[in-house]
Amino acid sequence: MVILVDMGERMAERFLPIYLIALGGGAISVGLLNGLDNLLSALYSFPGGYLADRIGVKRALIVFNLMAIAGFLIVVLFPVWPAVILGAILFLAWTSISQPATMSLIAKVLPQQKRTMGVSMHSLVRRIPMAIGPVLGGLFIGIWGERTGVRYAFIVAAAMGVVAIALQHWLIEEDQKPPSNVGVGEGPERNPLRLIRGMSESLRSLLVADILIRFCEQIPYAFVVLWVMKSISNPVTAFQFGVLTSIEMATAIAVYIPVAYLADRGTKKPYIVLTFVFFTLFPLVLLFCQSFSLLVLAFILRGLKEFGEPARKALIVDLAPEGQKAAMFGAYYLVRDIIVAVAAFGGAFLWQISPATNFLTAFAFGIIGTVWFAARGKAPTPADA
Repeated sequence: MVILVDMGERMAERFLPIYLIALGGGAISVGLLNGLDNLLSALYSFPGGYLADRIGVKRALIVFNLMAIAGFLIVVLFPVWPAVILGAILFLAWTSISQPATMSLIAKVLPQQKRTMGVSMHSLVRRIPMAIGPVLGGLFIGIWGERTGVRYAFIVAAAMGVVAIALQHWLIEEDQKPPSNVGVGEGPERNPLRLIRGMSESLRSLLVADILIRFCEQIPYAFVVLWVMKSISNPVTAFQFGVLTSIEMATAIAVYIPVAYLADRGTKKPYIVLTFVFFTLFPLVLLFCQSFSLLVLAFILRGLKEFGEPARKALIVDLAPEGQKAAMFGAYYLVRDIIVAVAAFGGAFLWQISPATNFLTAFAFGIIGTVWFAARGKAPTPADA
């Protein structure tokens, strides 16, 4: 299911900035899309965790898949940039709204010393469509052009979503019936503010660092494709950009398993610090890449930013209280992504000043976030468990 839904989304989603420009939207529409991506990730995370606890993972995932399909069809049927933004409100939600339930499930079925490996396997599976999807999307654009090619990609995405729902119905076991008192006293917490107030000091320190690092990532995120295809001295084609994305995903896949193996046998902190370093370096390196060959090196570096991401997610689960892991995971992302959405919107204004201003501002936030977590971050060891 993850491969099918993500494959469809990645075929088209990475090229949405190009599609928005082709439909007459400007840099502000691109910034709006990126800002919405972060804001919706925040707003959907907690309801996703709550709904999974309330009605069960299987039923919740069906609801989430139907939302994504509806978003794909809106983009296909209405080729104007405001409709693209409207459709994105639905299909950009899938990853964030389903992630808390997935992380909670991993925590239930695996002991603490295996959770990083469990999260890594899930992340590895997700990287398959993230690697292949943009290449296929680039081929669609190469054959049918920027407007028609993206619409055809969304048609394929909707079809894959339907197949995913069918497979999910047949292959995922039915959830146990939710207890009758859910939401009354002992069920999942409905108030995210109550969960946020209950965060441990260690989880708060991780959250602050994560917010700063996501500023580093999201300020230039939507403009990377514009930089490599429109701005540099030797621009790349849509297909070449797909290849660069595949190189990024292949690099991430290569490091997942060995890093998870090591992180589960000691503290997760060094691996998280190192991944924050890779986040920080990418915008600085990208600024000096003016050809495809140099961009290959930059996107290998971008792939290495996944070095400690499974360890970070596993650490959130470790630091969340028992019985509230899905809801706390969602509350964490609620706070993080609402704040980071400001950076995503602001990236458009920095880009209008100059690409260098955008990239260097992102680099500065990355330095602050890395230093913060290195100084104040804490992570339990298997011995603590």
